[in-house]
Amino acid sequence: MNFSDFIEQGKVRKGNPDIARVKSLVETSNNHLLFLKDQKINSISAATILVTYYEALREVVEAICLKEGYKVYSHEAFTYFLKEKGENIIAMKFDNMRKLRNAVNYYGENVSIDEAMAAKKDSVELIREIKDKFLKEKSN
Repeated sequence: MNFSDFIEQGKVRKGNPDIARVKSLVETSNNHLLFLKDQKINSISAATILVTYYEALREVVEAICLKEGYKVYSHEAFTYFLKEKGENIIAMKFDNMRKLRNAVNYYGENVSIDEAMAAKKDSVELIREIKDKFLKEKSN
C-alpha cells in the first residue's frame, strides 16, 4: 500500500494548501504539549496522556499534509504520507503511536506508566523533528 492508494480510495483528497488551518493545527498541538508538560503520569492518567500525545503528534503531521494541499480522512494514511516523504523512521514511530492510541480508544486496553512515558518522549522528539523539517518558514 502507498499514499496514492488512499487518494484512490477517497480517504485522502487533494486540494489547495490551507495555511490558516496549518497554523491552527500547530497551535493546537503546542497547546496540547503545554497542557501535558505538567501532568503526572500514573496508572490512572497513563492512557489519557498517551492519547493526547498522539493527538499532538497527529496534528503536526496533518499540518504538513494540509500545507501540501492534502485533506486526510484516515490516520493510517499519515504513515504512508511520511513514508512517501522518505521519513521511514518517523512513519514507523507514528504508526506505533497510532496503534497504541487505537488500542486504548477502540479496544479499551490499558496503558502502562512506562508506555505513556515512552509515548511522551517519542512524541515530543517527533513533533520537534517534523516541525524543523516541514513547518519552518524558509527565509529568503
